[in-house]
Amino acid sequence: MFFLEINYLSIFEAAVTSILSLVLLLAVSRHLWTLRWKRSRDRRKSLPLPKGSMGWPFFGETLHWLIQGSDFHSSRREKYGNVFKTHLLGKPVIRVTGAENIRKILLGEHHLVRTQWPQSIQIILGSNALVNSMGELHRQRRKIMSRVFSHSALESYIPRIQEAVSRELQSWCREPGAVAVYSAAKVLTFRIAARILLGPNLEEKQLKHLAQTFEQLVENLFSLPLDIPFSGLRKGIKARDTLHEHMEKAITEKLQKRESEGAGDALDFIINSAKEHGKEFSMQELKESAVELIFAAFSTTASASTSLILLLLKHPAALCKIRQEMDSQGMGKQCRCLLSPATGKVGAACARPAVLSLERLNCLRYLDCVVKEVLRLLPPVSGGYRTALQTFELDGCQIPKGWSVMYSIRDTHETAAVYQNSDLFDPDRFSSERDESKWSRFNYIPFGGGVRSCIGKELARVILKTLAIELVGTATWELATPSFPKMQTVPIVHPADGLQLYFHFLAPCTGSNVQQNA
Repeated sequence: MFFLEINYLSIFEAAVTSILSLVLLLAVSRHLWTLRWKRSRDRRKSLPLPKGSMGWPFFGETLHWLIQGSDFHSSRREKYGNVFKTHLLGKPVIRVTGAENIRKILLGEHHLVRTQWPQSIQIILGSNALVNSMGELHRQRRKIMSRVFSHSALESYIPRIQEAVSRELQSWCREPGAVAVYSAAKVLTFRIAARILLGPNLEEKQLKHLAQTFEQLVENLFSLPLDIPFSGLRKGIKARDTLHEHMEKAITEKLQKRESEGAGDALDFIINSAKEHGKEFSMQELKESAVELIFAAFSTTASASTSLILLLLKHPAALCKIRQEMDSQGMGKQCRCLLSPATGKVGAACARPAVLSLERLNCLRYLDCVVKEVLRLLPPVSGGYRTALQTFELDGCQIPKGWSVMYSIRDTHETAAVYQNSDLFDPDRFSSERDESKWSRFNYIPFGGGVRSCIGKELARVILKTLAIELVGTATWELATPSFPKMQTVPIVHPADGLQLYFHFLAPCTGSNVQQNA
């Protein structure tokens, strides 16, 4: 018995010793990890590194980030300030919030910082994509691609956008059950992007196949750069090759016909713009540009469209003001009920609204404020990444060469002092009388800024305004769930459950307004 007690005591002491040794080892390793990054500061500069924690060896704070989501950054910003350091996904990162701090980063492209995308995006989208180009090549390609979003180009796209939006809304209203708006919005934005890029003659079967293939490409854009069977990268490459095959056929047909036809879609504008700048795009360049354009107009516009529908549902007063503004501009739908001679029943009741144009869209000032406020509260992309090309100062701290810099769009919108009650939905904050964003253009950056700002931002605004006009004039909508869903921010802003809604056609007219269907 005595020897048994001694044995138990020895086991207990060994266990305690092992635990203490492990704790000591972890403490020492974390201290050495922290010291390693402190010593990585540029010693030629007297400025300190930003405050913050580098977490645990190798893992950094990645696990905290995955578990906490958007709360990770907000909690550390409150603790350390607008500029803090951390370690995520194997890299040291400086997280940045605030208009003046972000201004320096966005205007420092090509000399202070350079854009940073995962290797998987570089592989899948290709070396000719605008997002992957640098320096002078980026400037030249941006000039060429900007023609796609010129005033004349946008004007030519509007009929296709309006037709696609109207068609999708009709199907939403006819759906017997709830519509998952985020998924439906992705179908809509892909349809718009494909029609704009390749013209209006795509068959419905082709569109559906392309949409499914493109969804697979987007799902695997942010995968590990491992080109092995069944990997995300391999799936993304396969989807890209399928899209390229279709694009090559469409481009070949277009090049054969374009001598007798004027510019009517985005590919026409790219080809013409390249020639005007003394460059003839190869087939590979055209294919990669086509896929990139659809990517740029796809998920982010679907996110913003979903947010627009959600916020209008939450704020019916804004919805009423949009209707009043449309009526005042003669853009409301002329209600016209149809009576079927065969059944004697009243059918769907609204005629198409007036044909839209850029001029008519620009007349809707309050709608413009609504779109701006949607993008302020729920910007589709939460921020962007850059790599420091040289050591520079930010908010009294040094940003070492080679470190990643992540600027936050959402946090900057939330914390900017110029916005009164920034957590409230208030479109009038952008009215000409108030315009709270006028004090610094970097307080409002849903599309980024500088030479890397979103090149398709005007197209996105046109799509959102057209969606609002068609939606207000076609339907009413209501929640299909007991409460509003939570919003997720990774990889882009979207409702956790996809936003389940019921859509209904506007109530038909009655009495003397009913016209018999001839």
